[in-house]
Amino acid sequence: MNKLVLMSKSKVEELVNTRSGESKFGEHIIVLPTITNIYDDLKNLDVKYVLIGLPEDVGVFANNGKTGACKAWDATIKVLLNTQNNTLNRGEQLCVLGYLDFSEAQNQLYKWDQNNEKHIKKARTLVAEIDKEVSNLVFNIVKAGKIPIIIGGGHNNAYGNIKGTSLALKKKINVVNFDAHTDFRALEGRHSGNGFSYAFAEGFLNRYFIFGIHENYTSQNILNETLNADNSIHYNTFESIEVKKDLKYKPEMKAALKFVSKDAFGIEIDCDAIANIPSSAKTPSGFSVNQVRQFVHFFGGHKLSTYLHICEAAPTKKTATQVGKLISYLITDFMRANSN
Repeated sequence: MNKLVLMSKSKVEELVNTRSGESKFGEHIIVLPTITNIYDDLKNLDVKYVLIGLPEDVGVFANNGKTGACKAWDATIKVLLNTQNNTLNRGEQLCVLGYLDFSEAQNQLYKWDQNNEKHIKKARTLVAEIDKEVSNLVFNIVKAGKIPIIIGGGHNNAYGNIKGTSLALKKKINVVNFDAHTDFRALEGRHSGNGFSYAFAEGFLNRYFIFGIHENYTSQNILNETLNADNSIHYNTFESIEVKKDLKYKPEMKAALKFVSKDAFGIEIDCDAIANIPSSAKTPSGFSVNQVRQFVHFFGGHKLSTYLHICEAAPTKKTATQVGKLISYLITDFMRANSN
């Protein structure tokens, strides 16, 4: 766990803006002062959720995407810690563990060109190394009986989430993915577009439901060979729900839940699917913020929901607070639904 940077009490105090008559989330969350054995330390904590950050966009770079997802963790933690703590929003349920430091890998990106195939290959090699760190940390959190809430970073980290959870539970898991893309591309070296295909091929992912893929950005090859190839993979499209109105949002959530809740399942939220949110593939046409909040609440409220992963948000200086608010809403929506 040499990449893990613990959240410190002093850092929390630095980020929290206290106000008379108010109680902030950051005044109640739990931090680990030191680590002796990550599994034992977490197992002995009286919390249900463990928050971790994955500030990287190496996987996005390796997928020829727009970088910036590495900034979502800092934007989120500042807002989350200043959220109101009350009977509806209980910070004491959460351990803010910290983040995995991928700065060495990130620094390589500044030297590389996305138009250079050799640089893309090198980035994909780095993603495979990131996978090991993510899967190991998620494994320890789940094995300790806690629910990880993971803030990315690129969607490449879905692989580590799935693998770590699968190994901890000693079985394949299911996943529901709120996404404009399937992220089930070829096994061509690891990147943000094939986390699920690698997890499926390697026997960690069983049932996979992709919610709201965009018809303009799903290749015929994916439609032919992936989405129709196995009963383990189901999907719907954004257009069928919001444009053509062939399907309705709430019944589709129920159908997706019925499909994945046969066993433990993870919840993946790609901010590319939300209209006008700064992300690696920002879209003018997508689901609303309130719809994604409903989605997280609906799936998070099921007893077999095993983790929450929010990824691909790419805040700028001007949008950092708004992105932080969005992700903080999703974190607290999940905790409220799941704790009940």
